[in-house]
Amino acid sequence: MELLSLLGISFASATLLPGGSEAFLLYLLNESFNPYLLLAIATLGNTLGSFVNYLLGKYASHIALEKGYIKAKHQHKATLLFERYGMWSLLFSWLPILGDPLTFVAGIARFEWWKFLLLVSMAKGARYLFIYAGFLALI
Repeated sequence: MELLSLLGISFASATLLPGGSEAFLLYLLNESFNPYLLLAIATLGNTLGSFVNYLLGKYASHIALEKGYIKAKHQHKATLLFERYGMWSLLFSWLPILGDPLTFVAGIARFEWWKFLLLVSMAKGARYLFIYAGFLALI
C-alpha cells in the first residue's frame, strides 16, 4: 500500500497541483524499503504527472485561451521561448514552481512526446537520486 501511495503522491506533486513527494520518500527510505524500487516508483509517478501537464498543454490550451485563463500573447511568447531553450529547459522540470509550467509549455509547443519523456524522466530520476544520496549521508 505504501508503494502505491508513493506512486500517487509523486504523480500528484508533478501536476499543476501543489504538493511534494520528497518527505514521503524519505519516510519510506527510513522504513527500510528497497531504495531502488522506491526511486523507480517515485520517478515513474513524477514523470507521468508531468506527462499529464504536457497533455493538458497539447490538447487543452485552446480551451484555456477561449476562457481567458491564458492570453494569446503569453502563449505565443512561451512557445517561442520553449522553441529556443525548450529541449534543455526540460532538465529543470524537477524544480518546484518552475518545473510544472515548463512541462505544460512543452505540450503547447508540441514538443515530441518521446523526447519529453526521456528528458523529464532523467531530470526527475536525478532529483530522487540526489535525495537518496542525502539520505545516505545522514544515516
